[in-house]
Amino acid sequence: MYPESEILFPPRCIPLLAEIRGKAWKALVRRVVRMPEDHPDTLALSLTVIRLAGCLTCDMDSYRASLGCATCSQRAVAGFKGTDEQLIRRFEEARAEVEAYLNQGTPLSSKRKASKAKTKSSGRATAFSKPSRASK
Repeated sequence: MYPESEILFPPRCIPLLAEIRGKAWKALVRRVVRMPEDHPDTLALSLTVIRLAGCLTCDMDSYRASLGCATCSQRAVAGFKGTDEQLIRRFEEARAEVEAYLNQGTPLSSKRKASKAKTKSSGRATAFSKPSRASK
């Protein structure tokens, strides 16, 4: 009944994302496709798409699951309202998180909590904080 759907965005779908955006995005995807699934760049691109597509809130009864991971991820990347540079910046932030996690073994949730606390105290936005109404 449902196309192939997984719990989180699978690396096997990465090649399908190459033609969706501009040249810079295409170059990034083509570079990552040549890497093994456990390479930090592959993990970072997967994390970027997981966040864009909302994979953490997807379940088998949802419309997104009925689309399948390939179609859902393509829609999420194509529907990103920012520029390719902003999308690539999100990838770079995810890569930094993945590398920090792999190097230090610190859970990402702890980093997010620390980042949010720092943001509240400094009033600055980060990759994890929601934009304020004034910045929209």
